[in-house]
Amino acid sequence: MTEEGKGLRLAVSSSPHIREPESVARAMWTVAGALLIPGAFGIYFFGVKALLVIVVSVLSAVATEAFILGLMRGRRWNEALDGSAVITGLLLAYVIPPNVPLWMPAVGSFVAIAVAKQAFGGLGRNIFNPALVGRAFLMGSWPLFMTTGWIKPAMGFLSGSAAVDAVTEATPLTALKNSLRALHDPAVPLAAKRQALLVISQLSKPEVYKALFFGNVGGCIGETSAVAILLGAAILLWKRYIDWRVPLTYILTVALFSWVFCGPKPFGGDPIFHILSGGLFLGAFFMATDWVTTPITPLGRVIFAVGAGFIVVVVRAWGGYPEGVCYSILIMNAVTPLIDRYVRPRKFGERRGERR
Repeated sequence: MTEEGKGLRLAVSSSPHIREPESVARAMWTVAGALLIPGAFGIYFFGVKALLVIVVSVLSAVATEAFILGLMRGRRWNEALDGSAVITGLLLAYVIPPNVPLWMPAVGSFVAIAVAKQAFGGLGRNIFNPALVGRAFLMGSWPLFMTTGWIKPAMGFLSGSAAVDAVTEATPLTALKNSLRALHDPAVPLAAKRQALLVISQLSKPEVYKALFFGNVGGCIGETSAVAILLGAAILLWKRYIDWRVPLTYILTVALFSWVFCGPKPFGGDPIFHILSGGLFLGAFFMATDWVTTPITPLGRVIFAVGAGFIVVVVRAWGGYPEGVCYSILIMNAVTPLIDRYVRPRKFGERRGERR
């Protein structure tokens, strides 16, 4: 066994297993490379501030992991260079606004590595996705920074449209949530309700879909560009690092329930807007497919994705925040051991009815 694999005790499916020459470090660095594509789009749209947030987040994650490993008996600090800490730093940077103070990604990365990963025993033992734990900590501790640190995209080529300008000042999901609240609040004047309906209708225009697809909208650094995330995800799918069932089920679940619950009236929501907005694509392809914190069986992964997708819509429709991807994945991470317990594959050679 290689040094990087010593001490790992993973939940695995029943035998037989297929041996692959792929090392943990090579797989991690491949994922990190795929993540550079959404990061490049984020820097293009949000500028040098986005770059600084990414750099600080990654350096803090790697430094925290190296320091903790250096204190542990039998471990070496350079194990932090296996790429897993880099992935955590990148993902954390991608799910926070570009205009936050630089100490925030540093603190978030420290919590992600020290608390969500190393406190559970390190790589392969963590229960929750570390980057999302870091984001949840930042959101709970400094919600004002996390909900107001937006930058209007300055480098995009779609900003000439009035409909697009309506959604680049904050985030598209915030614009929709505020409009739906105004529409359903009996205390809101009729003129304000008409304005809310106008905003909702603007959000369903083709030029808005185009802006959401390319990323020329307000939002977190690595979440806004669906095309960039899909390009990175294509690498992971080609390498068979992720199970296609998870992102597909996750996205389709959000599309279905957002059509039912997230519109001016029941069955009046815009599923296209909801699947392109917020962190759904990043969460679906790069977080809900995490090897450690998600179920090990295909059916278990589908159950995981359906549950996460439904929670996203619950938060978007009735929650206090406009986005629910982070909490949906964390909640389903907690349910993963239960799913693995009751959704187990039949062992090789086992007949129906023999399972205990």
